[in-house]
Formats: sequence, C-alpha cells, structure tokens
Amino acid sequence: MHEAKTFPAPLLTLTVPQALRATNIGRTMLYKLIDTGQLRRVKIGKRTLIPFDDLQKLVAPRGSNSEAA
Repeated sequence: MHEAKTFPAPLLTLTVPQALRATNIGRTMLYKLIDTGQLRRVKIGKRTLIPFDDLQKLVAPRGSNSEAA
C-alpha cells in the first residue's frame, strides 16, 4: 500500500487565509501591508499568494541580526 508523503521543501508562498493564521493579523491589515508595499502579492489565476519570505521579514526583530531570546 502506498503511503502519502509530505512535500519536503518549505512553502514558498501562503494563501491569504494561511498568511492570516501564520501572522495572527487581520485581513484589512494584511491588504494594507500589501498596498503600502511592505508585503508582495503574487496573483496566479484568481489566487492571491503571499511570499513566505516577506512574512518572515515582517515579523523579524528590527535592528538585530540575531534571533530573539
């Protein structure tokens, strides 16, 4: 019997609902960040995708190259 395996690579993009859950911000704030250029949006067909790297940069501590304790 074949077992389903998860995709080994990290996600490159998140859907809007996934990005909302990952960052714990509201939909209005997410779209404001897109409109101000703080987050990029990738449209593929009708889908709106947010690059994962952009979300990481958004929540990373500013002015520090080290991780927060």
